[in-house]
Amino acid sequence: MKLYPIEFIPIFKERIWGGTKLHDLLNKEVNKEGIGESWELSNVLNDVSIVKNGFLKGKDLNEIIHLYPEAILGEKVIAKYGKNFPLLFKFIDAKEDLSIQVHPNDLLAKERHNSFGKTEMWYVMQADPESRLVVGFKEDSSKETYVSCLKNKTLLSILEEYPVEKGDVFFLETGIVHAIGAGVLIAEIQQTSDITYRLYDWDRVDVNGNGRELHTELALDAINFKKTSSKVAYSSELNESSALVSCPYFTTRVLELEGAYHWEKNKEAFTVFMCVEGQIQLIHEEIEYVYNKGQTVFIPAEIERLQLKGTGTLLEISI
Repeated sequence: MKLYPIEFIPIFKERIWGGTKLHDLLNKEVNKEGIGESWELSNVLNDVSIVKNGFLKGKDLNEIIHLYPEAILGEKVIAKYGKNFPLLFKFIDAKEDLSIQVHPNDLLAKERHNSFGKTEMWYVMQADPESRLVVGFKEDSSKETYVSCLKNKTLLSILEEYPVEKGDVFFLETGIVHAIGAGVLIAEIQQTSDITYRLYDWDRVDVNGNGRELHTELALDAINFKKTSSKVAYSSELNESSALVSCPYFTTRVLELEGAYHWEKNKEAFTVFMCVEGQIQLIHEEIEYVYNKGQTVFIPAEIERLQLKGTGTLLEISI
């Protein structure tokens, strides 16, 4: 059986800071408020994505990888990760500020949690007026300064805040302290990991008056106290695939489409498209697939060429 563009059923995550944009702006089939994340493609333990379309419908991501490892993942990916799917794709709606947090690197994550680290990137799909992201330190800091500010609840005073708008891109290596601010809708690409160290949660409490767990001690060895530059400067042109982020874990490009585009790749690795604006038609083996803003599609490694048409913006992610 020939493989085809594969869609997966989103996995919705209720969050204390979640809103309604996944439904209102991305047309997700969410039936209640407070859904903060849509996991579009996941191999996280107990949250493995299920195929939505085609002859593989109903099988999970691990099952289809084991059925067709090279055709799904590609030789390059298997050589590096075996049959483990290495990335996690999300849409995130922050009605309120997320906690100030940090993610461990591969070494710490493996040692403490038997997990990958969590290098990630953000593409801002929509931002309310005056919304912002918190990313990194304003100046080189130290463990002592950080601990003092944390105790005094002045941590934000030493962190960099970026006003954001649609199309902004940030690349966050492990160790960078960060928080997604209220009013921001983003597409996130990251390593397969759900390891987060929460540093400060704005003194929020749940309906029972309990605050969420903080990871003060665990975070100390994970934080990069140097000033970093995380906002990505890039340029893009219509009907050209333009570079956004390239790192050892993933490469992301942006394609602003107006009309038709002939897309090609080799069979070494899979590709994932996230539609972040408009509507795109994808033609493979004379079958047309339609994707709207907020939809994600997996292109197996064995597929080498596609025809794309429409008016919209795609993030193109590969290994």
